[in-house]
Amino acid sequence: MSAYDRFNIAGKVAIVTGAASGIGLAIAEAMAEAGAKVALFDLDLAGLEEARDRLQKNGADVMAKKVDVGDRAALRLAFDAVADHHGGLDITFGNAGIGGKPGFKGFDGAINPAGIIEAIADDDWDRMMAVNLGAVFTTIQRSAFHMKKKKAGRIVITTSVAAFRSQTWVGTPYMPAKAGAAHLVRQAALELAGHNITVNAMAPGAFATNIGDGRLKLPEVNQAMSRRIPLGRVASPEEIKGLALFLASPASGFMTGVQIPIDGGSSLGS
Repeated sequence: MSAYDRFNIAGKVAIVTGAASGIGLAIAEAMAEAGAKVALFDLDLAGLEEARDRLQKNGADVMAKKVDVGDRAALRLAFDAVADHHGGLDITFGNAGIGGKPGFKGFDGAINPAGIIEAIADDDWDRMMAVNLGAVFTTIQRSAFHMKKKKAGRIVITTSVAAFRSQTWVGTPYMPAKAGAAHLVRQAALELAGHNITVNAMAPGAFATNIGDGRLKLPEVNQAMSRRIPLGRVASPEEIKGLALFLASPASGFMTGVQIPIDGGSSLGS
């Protein structure tokens, strides 16, 4: 197999959750550009339809489904519908997530009273766990169900650098949800390896997306974050494409249970 062929996913069936914008849309674009048949899941119907139409105009085989990934029954049904339509499932990107509220300190080090642990509402905690952890479980669970039929598959979860480091400016519920997702990736990888199904994670750092109310798109926030990153800038969503294709393709066939930071060096410390 040539080096080029190792990245070949033409004709494969891929699901991408949280695909209407940001990192999820970039992943969906990468899959479509590489010749995969792509199903887009998101709660944002307008963004979802716009993404689908744009990819279809470029010749991609794309379908879109409005899904709240926090509704585990609905998420399972959506997976089943895609697998039934295409006759199976080869690649899953469990990317959907929410950013929650700011942390207990701002970038200037000042205490943020709304973010201290006593101020965290039960509803905020529960929704974070449902979307950023519970949905990851359901995504892996239903992917495994369909991939076992083919005795092969690639599952890739979007975690975060928050999975392995503490951050004062990120809302507290986000941190254990992402850490839990990272450990779930390792546990699932151990179980599913015997079925030729790999489970890996991408751990983004600062990307300018809509997550967290799009705070990183604000110039002052972007600049403050850029100063904390060794490469000196916040990433654009398109910069996830290479890693996504690698983890979806035969090129990563001997890797499982791995979490790969893509963070401009921010996890290295300063």
